[in-house]
Amino acid sequence: MDLANLTVQAKAGDREAFISLVKQLENSLYYMAKSMLGKEEDVADALQETILKAYKSIHSLREPQFVKTWMFRILMNECNSILSRRSRTVVYAEVPESASPSDEYDKVDLREAVERLEEKMRIVVILHYFEDLPLRQIASVLEISESAVKMRLARAREALLKVFTINQEGTINYG
Repeated sequence: MDLANLTVQAKAGDREAFISLVKQLENSLYYMAKSMLGKEEDVADALQETILKAYKSIHSLREPQFVKTWMFRILMNECNSILSRRSRTVVYAEVPESASPSDEYDKVDLREAVERLEEKMRIVVILHYFEDLPLRQIASVLEISESAVKMRLARAREALLKVFTINQEGTINYG
C-alpha cells in the first residue's frame, strides 16, 4: 500500500496503518538521523521521539501525500534538538585518531563520499538523490528557498566530482 493511503488510514486511527507507514520509512529516517548525529544512541533517541511525535500529531497532517516530508521535518527538528543539547566537552575515547594517508582511504563508495560532505550539502543530497524528494519539498523541510536547495546541490555535486573522476572507458577512478 502506498504512503498516502496508509497515512489516511493512520489519521483515521488505524494503528496498524501507522506501524506500516513507519516501517516503510524507517530505513530512510535512520540513514538521515545517522548522517546528522553519528552516535547510535542519539539516532535511536531521535527516531523514537520522531515516531512518538508523529503518532501523536498524525491527525494534524493536512496533505497525506507529503507524509514523508513531514516525517523528515520532525526527525530533523529532533536531531537538531539533540545536537544542541550535546555537551561541548569531548570524551577522550571519542577523540578521533589522526588519519594516516593511504590509497585505501580514497577508495570509497558514493555513500561514504556523501557522508564526508558538509552537513548542509549532505542533507540536500540525501533528501534529493537517496530519498527522491522534489526540490520544493526539500525547501519546505529545510525551511529555505528552492534556489538555496539548488545551490547546495550544485556545490555538493562539485565536491563529489573532486572525489570521483570518470576516465575515458567509463569506469570510475578514485581521486
